[in-house]
Amino acid sequence: MINRRAFLKHLAAGTAGLAAQAYLGPAGRALAEGAGAKKLNFVFILVDDLGWADVGCYGSRFYETPHINRLATQGMRFTNAYAACPVCSPTRASILTGKYPARLHLTDWIAGHKRPYAKLRVPDFNLQLPLEEVTIAEALRPAGYTSASMGKWHLGKKPYYPQQQGFDVNVGGTHMGQPPRYFAPYTIPTLKEGEKGEYLTDRLAEEAERFIEAHRDRPFFLYLSHYAVHTPLQAKKDVTAKYAEKVRPGQRQKNATYAAMIESVDDSVGRVVAKLDALGLTDRTVVFFMSDNGGLAGVTSNAPLRAGKGSLYEGGVREPMIVRWPGVVKPGSTSDAVVTSVDFYPTILAMAGAADPASDVDGIDITAVLKGTGDLARDAVYWHYPHYHPGGATPGGIIREGPWKLIETFEDDRLELYNLHDDLGETKNLADAMPDRAAALRKKLAQWRRRVDAQMPTPNPDYDPKRARQGPAPKPQPKKT
Repeated sequence: MINRRAFLKHLAAGTAGLAAQAYLGPAGRALAEGAGAKKLNFVFILVDDLGWADVGCYGSRFYETPHINRLATQGMRFTNAYAACPVCSPTRASILTGKYPARLHLTDWIAGHKRPYAKLRVPDFNLQLPLEEVTIAEALRPAGYTSASMGKWHLGKKPYYPQQQGFDVNVGGTHMGQPPRYFAPYTIPTLKEGEKGEYLTDRLAEEAERFIEAHRDRPFFLYLSHYAVHTPLQAKKDVTAKYAEKVRPGQRQKNATYAAMIESVDDSVGRVVAKLDALGLTDRTVVFFMSDNGGLAGVTSNAPLRAGKGSLYEGGVREPMIVRWPGVVKPGSTSDAVVTSVDFYPTILAMAGAADPASDVDGIDITAVLKGTGDLARDAVYWHYPHYHPGGATPGGIIREGPWKLIETFEDDRLELYNLHDDLGETKNLADAMPDRAAALRKKLAQWRRRVDAQMPTPNPDYDPKRARQGPAPKPQPKKT
């Protein structure tokens, strides 16, 4: 089997032109053969912990997101878009590789949550995105693209930073899952220190503008991965005060600081889009907007969805997703197609006319949906989360097939079956009323786990029901001398 990185290296050097043509689809070949045609640019804006209902165009009446709303009026808004995992690192890996976290054996946030006395012992999973995997940035490089990763990375320590995964530029990406603080001094080693009081979300928008300006004359892939709106909750005082004045009794969404953080993210979207407009790049730049998992329960409300980050219910995995592709996507359109974060990889490569030597990509190209010319050739979407989460989730898996969603809990083999078309809030478990459907979906989920070589939890010999929810004992601190 050909080594994927070796293939791309030779392709970049021009020694595998015929092989490249074999891997390009019809749309890719047409683009590659177009005389003098300018290639598309890609801007991928990923927000951390942004809930499905945290955006105005998805129903929020508290958070103000005029720039994101405008992006939706210019592109396509997806109503059934999903993160591949209810936590961050696996979803990020899925975006960059087009593979399910289960296939990557990267199924929890790095470094994960440990419960030494729980009923199940979670598997040893990858604490980094393996270098053998080919990222979008690596796959785009032979097609002449320059790639930048800005903001949160959280896919491994220094030997696994963006520069080792195909990105030409890394601004602010480390192993950290959250910033030490949102106001400078940041103490992020891969980010040049800002002036005291500078706000991190603004700084990343400025860096994105600078990158776009510098690479305006060649195709680029900008992965703008905000640390916001992850904790610590820190925002500009004046913006926070504005939202504090808006809070009314009985509101579900009411955290003024979180609202101010969302507004700063929205401002950054506006700045990036304005820069594309100013440079005349809008018509040949595809903009993606997405979140990596559900909103954090207790900080925001994902209603009408159930639960939040870390949960296998819809509040943990359903995301706001917008794609703007001028001249192709109908402005202001919506799609109820079931899409997931593994789909970005094959979709972007198809748009770019780029080659991919992989045979094990799980995502599918969604350009037909974006063009309004066809449906997705997909029967089901899957999740695998063999871990415990501080929010209360226990190891389990999901399959969604059409409107039907089955949740399998590994500790007790409990099944939950929901019809999401009729019961978006997952309030009525139909597993007992429809045992044949539940059993068929469970079988299909198990077959998928075998196909992707999913790691399963095992019985824990140290199981203690009284201490099952406890984490590991704190490490002893050295005595002061």
